[in-house]
Amino acid sequence: MRCKVSGIKIKPFMSFGKMPMANGFLKKKDFKKEFFYNLKVGFCKDHKLFQLNDYPKSPYIFNNKYPFYTSKSVFMIAHFKKYFKWVKNKFLKPKSKIIEIGSNDGTLLQNFSKHKFTHLGFEPSKNVANLSKKKGVNVITKFFSYKNSKSLKNFKSQTDLICAANAISHIPDLTDLIKGINYLLSRKGVFVFEEPYLGSMFKKVSYDQIYDAHVFIFSVHSVKKIFEDFGFDLIDAIPQKTHGGSMRYVIARANERPIKKSIKKLLKKEIRQKIHSLESCLKFKQACKISKKKFKSKIIKLKKEGKTICGYAASAKSTTVLNYCKIGNNLIDFIADSTEEKIGKYSPGTHIPVVSTEAFRKNYPDIAILCAWNHKDEILKKEKKFTKYGGKWITHVK
Repeated sequence: MRCKVSGIKIKPFMSFGKMPMANGFLKKKDFKKEFFYNLKVGFCKDHKLFQLNDYPKSPYIFNNKYPFYTSKSVFMIAHFKKYFKWVKNKFLKPKSKIIEIGSNDGTLLQNFSKHKFTHLGFEPSKNVANLSKKKGVNVITKFFSYKNSKSLKNFKSQTDLICAANAISHIPDLTDLIKGINYLLSRKGVFVFEEPYLGSMFKKVSYDQIYDAHVFIFSVHSVKKIFEDFGFDLIDAIPQKTHGGSMRYVIARANERPIKKSIKKLLKKEIRQKIHSLESCLKFKQACKISKKKFKSKIIKLKKEGKTICGYAASAKSTTVLNYCKIGNNLIDFIADSTEEKIGKYSPGTHIPVVSTEAFRKNYPDIAILCAWNHKDEILKKEKKFTKYGGKWITHVK
């Protein structure tokens, strides 16, 4: 294994075993041809970078039937409105040009569209890209790359903001990504992106952040080092509540904008907590093993007590948990979800049937596993009758 940024040889420190595609929900007739790979992770000491050892090629992940829509979450809609106001007030002029990498169904970019900003989204999945077009968002159905950036002559060196949310960790070739950013960004322009934060994952033992699409889990140390190598500064980093604990990173050309004092504080905090080291990765490995044993034992105990158990939210995250813990349809009756593309199919690897949330409400189980625990407040508010009925929520995270 080699670091995908430095090229330095590194050893995987942990394997989660044979893993299917995280969003590979399938029909019964497709069980025999299901795709699996070995989910291993490693750590580059040079770039302080947590990363997958191997990963399926992008067309397996982002295709014309990508089953994730940002607009399904009321919380994320509100978050992106605040995101827009924040970048607008801090970095934009009335005639600024904006590009979003991984624009999904246009939930973030539509805020710029409504305020008449010149904008463009890169979204490789046709189904979600088409939804954003209906919202008046300009989008091209392509992966963001240096080659594709060079076709945008009207944005060359004129883009005041390039933004992304939970998308940069999906891009294995960060060198190519940064070349594209360098080509498009104006002299005083900024690249703002949000990603699940390594420190939060270690603290909560939320190993479900690790799956095929998340090639990297970033820290302040790793982001600073990666972008410094290409003539950029990390000028700000702001913790976010999204995705179970994220960080918003702000990147600018070297010496073009002042670096916030918060960067030095966050770097010192990571050193104190040893987030920048292999030592923490090895502690995380042990914590994952303990979490796996406890969580599966808890479910087996509940099943022996005669409790009915289901999963709630057929998330990509749940694929890692269910397959790593070997929790299948012998322990869980079904997983409830509101995404049409998933209903009537089966969970990747574990083959648990996916039903509608309406079916969940018609016949409440005793226990519901909160598979999308990062949307806990939103789900509990939506399903408050389940709790009144006497149902209990459980999850694997701390």
